[in-house]
Amino acid sequence: MISIKGNVRYMIYENNNGYKVGQFHIKNTDDEQMAEFKNKTITFTGYFPELNKEDTYTFKGEYIYHDRYGYQFAVKEYIKEVPEGKDAVIEFLASPLIKGCGEKTAIKIVDILGENALNIIKEDPNKLLLIPKISEKKAQQIYNSLIKYNEKDDLILSLQKMGFSLKETLLLMEEYEDNLKTIIEENIYELTTYIDFKKIDKIYLNNGEINSETRVKACIIETLKRLEFINGDTYHDKDDIIKYLNKEFNIPLTNIDSFLTKLHALKEIYILDDKIFLFATYIMEKDIAENLYLISSSPNKKVSKCNEKIARLENELEVKYNHDQKEAILKALNNNISIITGGPGTGKTTIINAIVKIIITEYNLSNIDILNSIALLAPTGRASKKMSESTNLPAMTIHRFLKWNQDTNTFQVNEDNKNFQKFIIVDEVSMIDTALFDALLKGIYSNVKLILVGDANQLPSVGPGLILNDLIASNCFSHTELKEIYRQSANSYIPDLAREIREYNLSTNFLEQKDDYNFLDVANNQIKETLRQLCTMSKEKGLNEKNMQILAPMYKGENGIDNLNFLLQNLFNPPSKDKKELKVGDVIYRMHDKVLQLINDPDNNVYNGDIGYIHKIGKDEHNKDVVTIDFEGSYINYNKDDMLNVKHAYAMTIHKSQGSEFEHVIMIISSSYHKMLYNKLIYTGVSRAKKSLVIIGNPQSFLEATQNSYSTQRKTDLKRMLMHNLSSFEPN
Repeated sequence: MISIKGNVRYMIYENNNGYKVGQFHIKNTDDEQMAEFKNKTITFTGYFPELNKEDTYTFKGEYIYHDRYGYQFAVKEYIKEVPEGKDAVIEFLASPLIKGCGEKTAIKIVDILGENALNIIKEDPNKLLLIPKISEKKAQQIYNSLIKYNEKDDLILSLQKMGFSLKETLLLMEEYEDNLKTIIEENIYELTTYIDFKKIDKIYLNNGEINSETRVKACIIETLKRLEFINGDTYHDKDDIIKYLNKEFNIPLTNIDSFLTKLHALKEIYILDDKIFLFATYIMEKDIAENLYLISSSPNKKVSKCNEKIARLENELEVKYNHDQKEAILKALNNNISIITGGPGTGKTTIINAIVKIIITEYNLSNIDILNSIALLAPTGRASKKMSESTNLPAMTIHRFLKWNQDTNTFQVNEDNKNFQKFIIVDEVSMIDTALFDALLKGIYSNVKLILVGDANQLPSVGPGLILNDLIASNCFSHTELKEIYRQSANSYIPDLAREIREYNLSTNFLEQKDDYNFLDVANNQIKETLRQLCTMSKEKGLNEKNMQILAPMYKGENGIDNLNFLLQNLFNPPSKDKKELKVGDVIYRMHDKVLQLINDPDNNVYNGDIGYIHKIGKDEHNKDVVTIDFEGSYINYNKDDMLNVKHAYAMTIHKSQGSEFEHVIMIISSSYHKMLYNKLIYTGVSRAKKSLVIIGNPQSFLEATQNSYSTQRKTDLKRMLMHNLSSFEPN
């Protein structure tokens, strides 16, 4: 790295995260390239807690060229230099940094204590009493200012030497303040709340022992977190923990009981028989069971003459509900908790609409009353929009309902500040993990009717837990499974195919062309060309990227999402002179591109899985790139860094499609995906299609995937807890 020494002249820009851009006057440098800038000013960038014009700094980094801003010195490390020479020491002591010391006093201090006055004062503050007219109070002020000034810089330097970047250093100092030094000395692994575990572990191993108690306990906690993420389990077996510790952290433990016992006592983990939980996860499952018990055991206000009201609704809407659908409506209205499940085409959305209409009529709800009484919720933005379209009522994501704070990852609606709606209908419950369901139950009162709707055969939640399946398996709640499929035509096959996959009983019909279905047997190296031809023909028939969706299991590889999106972008939205573009990394974004939101952004009401279209690419008032994306009439501005939270959506993963429906779906099944293919994934992809489904790829891979039961089981304790808490409760 290049080293330059000098002073900060003025700041050009700084944000709340400590990122700064300014002008730096170079006094000296160790680099020939920078020598021409001695006694000149250059632009610098970097992360700093604070910079003072009075101080001399040594910046270490690289002199780089920015396409828009020209040459800049990117600071990676910095040191605040101790003032040297009589004049410099006087200037420093007389600066606003040192309380209780003006210029006259500073001159006296240096005259008597010499150029080494700063070190002399730090070693013995009583030396200041040698200066005429300095009181003990003023001496203490000067000493405290000097120590405080140096402690912060010593800590910054220490953290940098450990291997923390300036940005990380600033974050840690802001979060832990005066406790940071103690935490580093006593247990540096506490910093993993903000810094990646691998980095903390590497720093610890530079000085600590690989099998120290501090490290082993930290690695056990990290193992449990990773196993939760990898497997979706809420508890773990001891043998699995030992294997992972040995494999990932090189800790060859044969007996970890003493460590587990200590962590249990510290409430870091919870041990129940042979089950080992992260303590927080155990409490979440326990709270879910207890809150469901409170709802179930609350007084149940039933709706009278339900059958008559269902009959009137059939006449009003000109529909005919089958036996299972009527049962689902009745149980939802007459139980505090009810579950409705079914595959595609079984009428789950129809049932939600019926339940809402009867509630509105039964309780004579005005428009204001509806908003105050009924909450229609889903885990994704697209799923909530689907509910809203079917009911003509507002619906929202669970995160928005609970007023999620993205910065702190907390919910403003919680056990101390609950929402007051009396009818809570939640769709796509299979996607909800333990943490989100726990938060939802804590954010509502127990005197509610809770109606949970979903498809138990879809992919489980990304986070740990198996909420919908556990609730059903406990037999503690009213549950109606909708089985009858409403075909779109006599030769429709999509719902039947979904049922066959769900039942692990795929018929030979899956290779036969139907009104709404076709399987194209294509070799791996021909998939992209076949997709191109198929999409070209679809465009000629009036289809486009807005009413068709390409799905695939994974991002990487020849037939992965990234390659498919490159192909499809140029097919559906080719470059032209009137379309502005922006390059982000290796990806080019173009006006009118179809894009996918990757993270929840409650402030802008945009959520993970939402699909939008690039409306505009331009500049803001600071001449920085801005991309405006249209999410169904909601226009959100993204700067270049924000675009990392967006991907092209001509093709998307099956996981990301969950909770959405598309009129026309093309699904890619390549044998190169082999490790990613399993029953619930295929089922979820197939069930996204409303009007037509085309599968391109290898029939044998498809057949094998439908028989692969991976992800059907997760180790959770919720079912047992529910059966224990609700053993005396009998649902209607």
